Amino acid sequence: MVLLLAVVCGVAVGNVYFPQAVSPLVADGLGVSADTATLVVTATQFGYAGGIFLLVPLGDRLPCRPLLVTLLSLTGLGLLGGGLAPGLVPLIGASVLVGVTTVIAPIVAPMAAGLVPKGRRGAVTGTLLSGSIGGMLLSRAFGGSLGEWLGWRAPYLTTAALALLLALVLSRALPKAAAPSRQSYPALLGATLHLLRTEPELRRSGFYQAMLFGGFSALWTGVALVLTGPVYGLGASAVGLLALVNAGTMICTPLAGRQVDRRGPDAVNLVTILAVLAAAAVLLLGGFGGAVGLTALAVGSLLLDVAMQSGMVANQVRIFALSDEARSRLNTAYMTCAYLGGSIGSWLGARSYGAFGWPGVCGLVAALAALALVRHVLHLRARGER
Repeated sequence: MVLLLAVVCGVAVGNVYFPQAVSPLVADGLGVSADTATLVVTATQFGYAGGIFLLVPLGDRLPCRPLLVTLLSLTGLGLLGGGLAPGLVPLIGASVLVGVTTVIAPIVAPMAAGLVPKGRRGAVTGTLLSGSIGGMLLSRAFGGSLGEWLGWRAPYLTTAALALLLALVLSRALPKAAAPSRQSYPALLGATLHLLRTEPELRRSGFYQAMLFGGFSALWTGVALVLTGPVYGLGASAVGLLALVNAGTMICTPLAGRQVDRRGPDAVNLVTILAVLAAAAVLLLGGFGGAVGLTALAVGSLLLDVAMQSGMVANQVRIFALSDEARSRLNTAYMTCAYLGGSIGSWLGARSYGAFGWPGVCGLVAALAALALVRHVLHLRARGER
């Protein structure tokens, strides 16, 4: 069951990222400019952000099987509509629907945490996160290759069939379970904000992930600029190849989950924050160019990705332990903090590169990790004084 849910998470997350690879093909196929075609990517991502806030809390209100089956079915219909869209505007509308409804992973994680003993939550969370990472990394290569072979519509139609097939499988495989909460939908949305105000452990976890995900986003914004700039002079495809190096993260996150189960989230958080600081130092060598620079970019980006995703496991295990009845709402608040930090990190990364070049990006990554480290040290000190 855990492996099946990991595959479902990977397919759902991949729906957010494969449009990035087929955007140039959409431009050629629909006769629009490349810049205009990127609106499809933007629409999907905005839809995903909206879906996290609006739909993930329903994981606490509705039984998991009909909820996941319905969302996957709607995603499949949205992808089918995108693959058959006669023009850009219908494709953008379908992309919004896909983004809103493909929020499977944030719903599955708290649901799975409630199906296993507390001593296995770290391992299960890590396995599910590996599925999401796999979908994120592989969907770009899948979408680009299939799109170049059969046209831009092929990835949409293929993923539509896959989503509908998984909806059918889950309708048979998922166990029946009662909803943990009877609150109304408006109350669920309000509870998300209330939890942020009243749960200090949720705020702390959200801050950690906002800082590390912000550094991660800043890195990949800067990597695209440095690889295509005068230091390396490579094409945009080099960024995708570098991203595939991070497939090793899929192996590391389940291991991190087991360490969370053994040593607790705080110990793993400390290691991940220190690892991000080390990654920033390694990445700094990437500014020298050549084989040494490319190796530094590969090693440093992999270390940063492993640290960020392992920190995600630790943080989610911590927040899921706060309440058995509000895990989806807790995850909604947490993921909102994480994506807010990622958006700000991406914005700051571009400006740091423009002002200070590659060293500015590495300095930003280190600064964000340092803020997380200061917060963690203050927490450990306050805990020691009790």
